[in-house]
Formats: sequence, structure tokens, C-alpha cells
Amino acid sequence: MRKENRSICAVLLSTVLTMLLCLSGCGANTDQTAGGQKPAVSSVQMLEYNKDLEKNVPDDKYRTTYEIFVYSFCDSNGDGIGDLNGIRSRLDYIQDLGFDAIWLTPIHPSSTYHKYDVDDYRAVDPAFGTMEDFEALVKDCHERGIHLYLDLVLNHTSDDNGWFRAAVDYLRELPSDWEPDSSYCRYYDYYNFSRQAQDGYAPLEGTDWYYEARFWSEMPDLNLASQAVRDEIREIMAFWLGKGADGFRLDAVTSYFTVNPEANTEFLRFVTEAGRSIDPDCYFVGEAWTDRDTIAGLYGSGIDSLFDFPFAGLDGFIVNIVNGTYKASDYVKGMLLAEEAYGNANPDFVDAPFYTNHDMARSAGYFGTDQGPVTKMAYAMSLFMTGNSFVYYGEEIGMKGAGKDENKRAPMYWSDDPDDLDMCDGPPDMDDFPMKFPSAADQMQDGLSLWTWFREVIRVRNAFPAIARGRTEGEDALCDDSVAAFWRRYGPDTGEEDVLVVMNLRAETAEKDLTGVSGSSALKLSAVLNTNEEKITFDSGVLTLPGYSIAVFTK
Repeated sequence: MRKENRSICAVLLSTVLTMLLCLSGCGANTDQTAGGQKPAVSSVQMLEYNKDLEKNVPDDKYRTTYEIFVYSFCDSNGDGIGDLNGIRSRLDYIQDLGFDAIWLTPIHPSSTYHKYDVDDYRAVDPAFGTMEDFEALVKDCHERGIHLYLDLVLNHTSDDNGWFRAAVDYLRELPSDWEPDSSYCRYYDYYNFSRQAQDGYAPLEGTDWYYEARFWSEMPDLNLASQAVRDEIREIMAFWLGKGADGFRLDAVTSYFTVNPEANTEFLRFVTEAGRSIDPDCYFVGEAWTDRDTIAGLYGSGIDSLFDFPFAGLDGFIVNIVNGTYKASDYVKGMLLAEEAYGNANPDFVDAPFYTNHDMARSAGYFGTDQGPVTKMAYAMSLFMTGNSFVYYGEEIGMKGAGKDENKRAPMYWSDDPDDLDMCDGPPDMDDFPMKFPSAADQMQDGLSLWTWFREVIRVRNAFPAIARGRTEGEDALCDDSVAAFWRRYGPDTGEEDVLVVMNLRAETAEKDLTGVSGSSALKLSAVLNTNEEKITFDSGVLTLPGYSIAVFTK
């Protein structure tokens, strides 16, 4: 009860404070902004300007998804470990930010904290809760219009998985001069065994056998060419779809088969077709940590989405644009190249842009001296790409975490209160390090915080369907080293408006004359996003963008 009351109070406090920011006299003025369309009465222009935007999200696979590393997100029972009921208690928080889907990292029984070595594909790890807890989470999500995607790890199992134990027991009893026969032990066929040492194989203790284990000796690789294994995978998907899951995130899809892209694509085709035969609306997104051309090849499988890794992380396209290595105009060129490559392979592709995930250093550490504006703009660039956009938990408040994996999966920073029962202990062996930005509780009270920025960016994304669903068309006359400008064309048959997005990706104020833009006389400034208290103006066809700000136009 205490936790529920605290969650409700936090949401109510955020709402009241936002209203006060918007309606109070603090920072109020009568200056005309946005071509005289409406005055900004808040110290943060976007809070007033965007407040009447209504959510307009079609029921499709273009969503805004929140990645939750379950172990570290929210603890409901005081054992220091995140769990399913903890997630349930924070669905209002997730929904208030504007997310309409969540992706859970693996929830299955496993001896590790990360659960990417699965013991049992049809169960919930007791540390995370029960099957009834999962069913309740699904029900709560669906009542809020939130889709739920499960992590499906198919490259390997744990060495404690019953399939592997049965295969190992069989081989240990097999006479040395006999050849294995899967008709005696079907699980022998589930893995790749050899009597010869090979690259990527680990020795099977107490025998003269080896087994393939590309990731870790305690993660034996599955034989994904086996029809028996494929039948198991089909039944596993049917089980969780029957429990109400809306789709799956597929782990490490470039590693299903070693150095064999064609086999990886064929297996992806099997998985997606099998899932859709169970539920035609089943959504799939694959982790392909690779280059654009390889991702395009995998789209030939017909999969819905693949994470757009070239734009993500410290070495990705977005960081190189924001830090000045590339021009702002290159952001538009990069999106155009990606859409062309992926669309040629699969016309129905749904891109999956993201900026960080549980395997990457957190973005707040990418720009050491930045106090918010650069971090905000970089994430907005990801959220303004087409497709189903993914955000890693804690990025909305600028959490830190780098180096070893445990640091990247630190507890969600709900508050500074040492007695906050929702706070998790974090993974074993995680380093102790301070956060750069305030806690979620503090940021929800600040109109200039990262949390407020994320909510407003997602509000704009959700208000204009073309942002996520349209195809990019560069507005070259407005693009330069500092400014990126592009249209999102959604098509006249949709009944939705195209949008023109103009981003200032540098600290200096930029002015752009829009009178040369086709149909400029009909342009309407429909949304603004500010990283500071300077205001965006649009007067007599001239747009003034303060540093690190975004203007969204419709006709």
C-alpha cells in the first residue's frame, strides 16, 4: 500500500507542478512567438506550446518502446531485486512518459542476474515473480494500451537447461566406440557436439566430447538447423503468445550460425513466419549489432524490425553528428540511406532506432561537460527517426553507467531516499558511482529536466503519426553544418498530415528563411522543443532556433 500511495503521489505531484509551470506568472510575458500564433506564458516554451497536442497513435507496429532490465528496475518485495510486480507498480510512470510498449529482458529461470542463459523457456524466474504475476502484468499493460515484448534467446541455453543435461547424461553413458543416435536421446540433436576440439567449442567435463559454446562455456549453442529444436521454438512462442505477449525481441541474430549470413536470414524467416502463424499480429525485432548492409540483408527474412545499430552508441552516427565530426545535414542523409537500404530488402520494414541499450555505456557519459542540452538533442534525434523507437530505462533521467556490464545495468534511480523500497540493489559486482543528473523524483518536478524533455519529445512523436510512419525527404535548402531539416511524408491516403522537422544541432542560435520552402505560406509551427529557456520564433517566414532546439511544422 505504501508503494502504491507513493507512486500515485509522484504522478499527481508531477501533474500539479507542470500545471503551475504552465499557468503561473513566473516567466510570463506577452511577447509574440511562432509567427504570432500563440504566446508562451511558461518559462519553458514547449510546456505551454505543446500542451494541447493530442495523442494520435494508430494501432500498428510503429510504437515507442521502453526497455526494462528487469533485475534492476523496481523492487516490490524488499529483496533488492527488480521484479514483475515492481514493473506493474510503475506502469503509470511509463505511460505518463508516453511509451506504448515495453520490452522485458529475459524473465526465465537462470542462475545469472541477466537471465540470458535460459534454464526453462516456459517458466518465470522465482526472483522475478510467478506466472500469475506475469499474467497480471500483461493484463495491466493491455488495459493501458501498452504492448509487451519478451526477450527470446535462441542462440544458446544454460548448461543447467534440462535439454542439455539430458544430452550430456546420454553422452557420458555412451560407450566410446558407439556413435550417438538421437532416436535414443532426442536432446543430443538439440546441440552441436563433436569428438574433435574445434574453434568455439568447449570440452565436456568427464568425457572426450566437445560442445559448441560461442558466447561462454556455460551457454551451449543450440542446433538451430534441427527440426526438433525448431518445433520447440514454435511451441515456446505459442506458449507466451497464449499468455498475452505481443511479440519478441530476438537476441544476437547475426550469431545464429557462425559466418553464415544466408543461414541466419533463413532462420529468421522461419521464426517470424512461425510466430505469425500463431498470431498474425506478433511483432519481432532482432538484435543485429552490425553494419547497414548486413542489416538490410537480414531484412530479406521478412522480419518486422532490426535495431538500427549504425546510429547508436558512443561511436554511432548520432554522436558523431552532435559532436561535430559530421555535419547536421548528414543526419538526414544517414536516415535516407537506411530507409532506402532496408526498404529495398523489405518494403514493409519497421525500423527500430535506439541510442543505448543494456550492453552499451549510458549516453549521459558521452559528453563529459554537458549539463543536459547535448544529451537531450542526441536522444531526440533517435526518437525522431521512423519506426518503433526504443529507449533504455533510466536514459530519460540521464543515468550513468559504463565499463563492465553490471555498471550499465545499475538500479533505476527513483529517488535519493535511502529508505525508498522501490530501489533495487543492482547486479552483483557493480561498481559504486555517482549519478550525473538528479533522481526521477526530483526531475519530475523540473520543467527543464531530462525527464520533462523526454516526455515532451514523445508527446510530439505521438501527436503526429508521420514522424514515426512517414518516409524521410530532405529539405536541402535548410540543411547545413548546424541545421538538419526534413519532411516526413505519410501519404495522402492516410488522412494524416506530413510534417516538416527543423533541428538546430549546435549551441549557437540559427536563423532560417522558410519562404523558399514549397508551400511556405501555409506552414504552421505546430510543436516546439526547447532545451533551455530561449524561445523558438517564426515570424514573416523566418524561423529562429535557439541552440539545441526543434521546430515541427504542418501545413
